[in-house]
Amino acid sequence: MTARIITLVTDYGTSDHLVGTLKGVILNINPEAKIVDINHHVAPYDVLDGALTIGAAYRYFPPRTIHVVVVDPGVGTQRRPLLVAGETQYFIAPDNGVLSMVYEKEASVSVRHITADHYFLNPISSTFHGRDIFAPAAGWLSKGSQTASFGEEVTDYVRFALPKPKASGNALKGVVLRVDNFGNLMTNLTMEDLPPAMTAEGKIKLHIDGKEIHQLAQTYAQGAPGEPFAIPGSSGFLEISVHRGNAARALGVHRGAEVTLDLA
Repeated sequence: MTARIITLVTDYGTSDHLVGTLKGVILNINPEAKIVDINHHVAPYDVLDGALTIGAAYRYFPPRTIHVVVVDPGVGTQRRPLLVAGETQYFIAPDNGVLSMVYEKEASVSVRHITADHYFLNPISSTFHGRDIFAPAAGWLSKGSQTASFGEEVTDYVRFALPKPKASGNALKGVVLRVDNFGNLMTNLTMEDLPPAMTAEGKIKLHIDGKEIHQLAQTYAQGAPGEPFAIPGSSGFLEISVHRGNAARALGVHRGAEVTLDLA
């Protein structure tokens, strides 16, 4: 049997049995599966945070990897479980937009509504579809079940676009999309939004919560100790950081804070 990689992204946390149970279900179906934890600390119920997480990570896995993404505030409702085939990888998730970044990045996708209940665990709990629907679907897919056997293709799946920076006079108004474990503030601004002179000189004019940021660094170590600076993040977005510090705490801001880039 060829081992298949199955990744997990959830908002379950790691303080109870939920993540371990998903792994047990998968391994009971396919003991040869290789399970990789991407993140179990997605902000609870936060579909955007889940979308950003899988969108940043999935392309670094080998072809035929199966990604299970369970951020599911609508568990137990009529929202659909989906199996998505991308260019080289597969995704199993609720139909709530949590795969929006995958839809945006992939040239083409085939999206199926998982209805073949012989793949499910029974009885199905109305509060734990991760265990009873998503994990077993991943286990059977990893054993070679064909995608067509899971259900019919659909085209009306839920997706959303990331909020885009908005022009306002000689400025761009953006927003903090997420705060990582180090307190770095990931904005929706990109390096392409910056005038070439800013990039060349390493200077920037950012305003956030009444505070100004002037340094554009290329590495964390270039940042002046204790002073917030901007830096190109690994996910392609401009981030606000503090060298060996916590930018969110230093600036007193959180996700959703407005960030203004002065272009003048």
